[in-house]
Amino acid sequence: MASPTTITAVTSRVLDVPLPAPFRPAWGRGEVQSSYFMTLIEVHTDAGLVGITAAEARSETAVAIERFVAPHLIGRDGAAPEQLTAILKGAEIVGPPVYCMEIALWDIAGKAAGLPASKMWGQFASRVPAYCATGEVRSSEQRVEDCRRILAEGFKAVKLRFHSDDHRDDIQVVEAIRKELGDRIAIMVDANQAGLAPGFEGHRQWSFRTAVEVALELERLGVVWLEEPLPRHDYDGLRRLRDRLGTLLVAGGENNHGVHEFKLLIDRECYDVLQPDAVLSEGVYQMRKIAALAEAAGLLIAPHTWTHGIGLLANLQLVASVPNASWFEFPHEPPGWPASALSQMLVEQPWIDADGCLAVPDRPGFGIELDHEFVERCTVERHLIDKRSLQAIR
Repeated sequence: MASPTTITAVTSRVLDVPLPAPFRPAWGRGEVQSSYFMTLIEVHTDAGLVGITAAEARSETAVAIERFVAPHLIGRDGAAPEQLTAILKGAEIVGPPVYCMEIALWDIAGKAAGLPASKMWGQFASRVPAYCATGEVRSSEQRVEDCRRILAEGFKAVKLRFHSDDHRDDIQVVEAIRKELGDRIAIMVDANQAGLAPGFEGHRQWSFRTAVEVALELERLGVVWLEEPLPRHDYDGLRRLRDRLGTLLVAGGENNHGVHEFKLLIDRECYDVLQPDAVLSEGVYQMRKIAALAEAAGLLIAPHTWTHGIGLLANLQLVASVPNASWFEFPHEPPGWPASALSQMLVEQPWIDADGCLAVPDRPGFGIELDHEFVERCTVERHLIDKRSLQAIR
């Protein structure tokens, strides 16, 4: 007898989501964004429950899910994710990573149980402290004013990007903020050295010496962490850098894939803070296994969240269920990429409370409520796999 959570269809659609103003990402020198693509996926069941997730990319992910994942999910129990994760891991051999699909499966499980994911997993916190993640390279004067606004909005921490031609110019930004605002705001720094998207020109890879020089200066300035200071597979370099430091933490991992890689990062003592993403790096429940390994090693978890609002909610439920979570990334860089831009597809768009914390949604699953009118308006491509189309394929 089929379970009421038996998967009957998988639909996906590519969205072209507009931004309110031009956005110049620090990690894409010379690039100006006016919108971003995402692939929204819905997993349908016999009982009418729908698991929701989304990929960061566009058509290539939708095609990979249609060809390599959905045919193996039809007829299976969507509320039994651990039986299906091998399908998602295997799909990466022949296509782009589809770890985001595990979010939809746990969304079904949570809705079937009537519980938010974090409570199914043994909730540790009902809200988490968030830091304002900026995304552009700006002058010292502008960043000081930005940080005044960020403090007024309720944030207690900010993350800056280091991508100037001369890294000493970036350090001057931190010095200016410290001079004007003192210790009123915690500071993180992201160098984005761990991976480079193809086609981004002008990127200057840091040497180990540069990474050490920058790290020691940031430690002097009381910065919390330096993120992605070296290539993601430079295990020896990351460990050597970490060994040179005292109070400054080394963070990274968003570009690494799979529990096995994160175990290697832990075993090789590369980071103090691991930053996997439930959309990009590994399945959301598999990330709880990474968090457990990190906890045993005395490390922190602080997921990367700069994908879309659905990914942010999934990572939020994850960190609310583990005891070793650090600051939570909350992308917010007006005017091009305010927090609302990330979550335009949601009915309720997350925002911090007076203490600078994000409340964890108490709705079943991941608390995702789609703005269907907005989704329809942004749809540029559709895909469907169900029993009928599966028979046609076979």
